[in-house]
Amino acid sequence: MGILDSTDWSGLHHAYGRAVDVPGQLAALSSPDPAARRVAVSALSGNVYHQGTRWPASAHVVAPLVTLINSPSTPDRATVLDLLRLVAIGDLSDDQLPFDPVRAFVGVDRAGPSDEAAVIRTLFEEDDPDIEAVADVAEAVAKRWAAAAYRAAERRAPSFLVWLGDLDPAVVTRAAALTVWFPKVAGLAGALADIPCGSDGDAGASSASSASSASSASSASSARASVNLALGFLPGPPGAAELASLTACLESGDEAVRVTAAVALARRRTAALPDAALTVLVQADDEEVAGVVPGWDRSLRGHVAIALRRLGL
Repeated sequence: MGILDSTDWSGLHHAYGRAVDVPGQLAALSSPDPAARRVAVSALSGNVYHQGTRWPASAHVVAPLVTLINSPSTPDRATVLDLLRLVAIGDLSDDQLPFDPVRAFVGVDRAGPSDEAAVIRTLFEEDDPDIEAVADVAEAVAKRWAAAAYRAAERRAPSFLVWLGDLDPAVVTRAAALTVWFPKVAGLAGALADIPCGSDGDAGASSASSASSASSASSASSARASVNLALGFLPGPPGAAELASLTACLESGDEAVRVTAAVALARRRTAALPDAALTVLVQADDEEVAGVVPGWDRSLRGHVAIALRRLGL
């Protein structure tokens, strides 16, 4: 992967020391061997996203991960996208949306390159490290690394919009869940609204349909449900295209698509909620709707409960 050639990985650190093993792990993500890919994902997760902490090497893996996802020949691109989200967002969960990076990274300027060097030196180069000596700047340094990873992803956010139109529904599902953390990317609302809702979640699933086609329909429904949730967390009232897109989804034959569309409308049109959306929310609450949309932390039931609370119900 040519993009790795310009990075001096030996001069960067991750959770276990110098990042000299990262290029091989990134390359293994495109291996034809599923076991090799699983090992690479596990190793990278532990190295550049260690229990939520990002490191100096973390921001530098963003570009190679985006390159891998951009290539249709990469196996398990949805898994690579999951890894990208961990690197870019860390342990933040969707109960912290809408996301304001300025507020999230307040105080990041408290730490500078000299503080970062001191933390690295203490952790990795001293025989008898004195952790207390850098305790007062360690949190700010960790925030500095997290901000660098987020901003590296932000610079590549236009690629996320391309993934929203991908042929693989699993990629679309994760891409929608990722884009919402970068709400200022130009064209995001329109790209989300342009994704077809479909008349129902089983458009091709007649009694003669195969298990494969049913699985494909389910994946497509998860993708649209993720899109709906992303639309729900964008700022301000929905534009005409967004409103039309979400309203159409209220008629979907798939429960997750209907419910997430109603949730999104409740979040963004509290004072002018369509009757059909309220009906969907009340029914979902009565029936204790189950399930989680891939890429999202809160369950469908949780999304419904918060939507009803916003409506004062």
